[in-house]
Amino acid sequence: MRTTRKDRFRLALALAALLAAQGARAAVALPALNVDTSQITVSGLSSGGFMANQLGYAYSATFKGIGVFAGGPYMCAGHSNYTACMYNATISASMLSTMQADINNWSGTANDSKSLVAGQKIYLFVGTSDYTVGPNPMNAVQTQYANNGVPAANLSYTQRSGTAHTFPTDFDSTGNNSCSSTASPYISNCGYDGAKAALSAFYGTLSARNDAPAAANYIQFDQTPYTANNLGMDSTGWVYVPASCTGGTQCKLHVALHGCAQTQGQIGDKFVKNTGYSRWADTNQIIVLFPQAKVDNTSHGTSASGSLANPNGCWDWIGWYGSNFAQKAGSQMAAIKAMVDRVASGTGSGGGGGTAPAAPSGLGTSGATSSSMALAWSAVSGATGYNVYRGGNKVNASAVATTSYTDTGLAASTTYSWTVTALNASGESAQSAAATGTTTAATTATCYTSSNYAHTQAGRAYQSGGYTYANGSNQNMGLWNVFVTTTLKQTASNYYVIGTCP
Repeated sequence: MRTTRKDRFRLALALAALLAAQGARAAVALPALNVDTSQITVSGLSSGGFMANQLGYAYSATFKGIGVFAGGPYMCAGHSNYTACMYNATISASMLSTMQADINNWSGTANDSKSLVAGQKIYLFVGTSDYTVGPNPMNAVQTQYANNGVPAANLSYTQRSGTAHTFPTDFDSTGNNSCSSTASPYISNCGYDGAKAALSAFYGTLSARNDAPAAANYIQFDQTPYTANNLGMDSTGWVYVPASCTGGTQCKLHVALHGCAQTQGQIGDKFVKNTGYSRWADTNQIIVLFPQAKVDNTSHGTSASGSLANPNGCWDWIGWYGSNFAQKAGSQMAAIKAMVDRVASGTGSGGGGGTAPAAPSGLGTSGATSSSMALAWSAVSGATGYNVYRGGNKVNASAVATTSYTDTGLAASTTYSWTVTALNASGESAQSAAATGTTTAATTATCYTSSNYAHTQAGRAYQSGGYTYANGSNQNMGLWNVFVTTTLKQTASNYYVIGTCP
């Protein structure tokens, strides 16, 4: 039978529709698995490195390890044109101070508590021949983590000579460029196993990797339930699930974020399969989640870089998709967190084989003074201790063993807000509902001027060896007699200092 051009065109359309339908069916639901929620970590390259950093600060209660390959400090492009955060630009102390104000102000509100950042394990990597981001922005990342309490023992930083803007591996993959070349697919055999280095920093010594992970363990899943139609996120993502994790074994969870120009629409599955993450995951009971961004050629207003499109499919570190891009509520941030929560929702999931305690309830304030406030709350079943937070910052040096705490060193006539968390071997609970309280006005000092002898007779001072000493401060007031006159200021009960009242 002879076919016309119109018939062939219709056949082509029908075939395209069939292939599209088959592709849609290939993306399955993201699985819910048994995850050790105390072992959830994230890493990324370039924009993925910026995003990993953002996730670590915003969701500090979730991510216990953060890996940044050639990224930059938190909220850099929230205040400066993105070019000031790349191209080996120097990040000034003033710029870091402005970024720190965001970390401080959002702690415990728009983000999880910044105090939890100090407990994270941090892995940083940059090549000395990386002129796309470069060592200077990464130096600022290191400084920012140190400024937020991460000890040197938990902060690994590698600058590798001769390495360009690329993800480093120690094996050859199809399409790779040389380690000194910044070009697609931005994955190179540099004689350095970046995936191993990051995962080892988070999880310790690893079992030998499997260089041929089973194809069936790579799952392309439907991202749309999590993306809320974000224009910069693809309809599908990837997750690698070792066979043991599919079978119900409790596993760790790592999120690996591609960089700009590394989406599946640009380089296929190379970032998923050629970076080495799955090789180590397969033998170490690590699930690896590979969320996917996509090219977006529509211009959007950004936080500090004007109106820009996203033609390279970068993760949002400049505010393409909202001014809250670096907070928990940021659309891409929340999407990735929702995927993490889904994977970690399987039977048995919890920290270290158990479950973190419930958040405390019944928090209240009482007994206000000009410099302190008493707090009390209801006991939480299974809790071994509690942490107290004022304005999102932890105030207790060690875990509180009881259900009460007196917070001191406060300013007079000032309103404060407190929350409390519960602790057990599996981790820390969410924060309780906040309780507020206002300190009292400062006590007006009272002064007494009289002879040293009269002071002792009135109980404001005492004599020893012929000299007079003020009660409380023990300041020497001079000879004990009726001829030496001293003014004493009472600053607390039975506490006096030499001085005058205003």
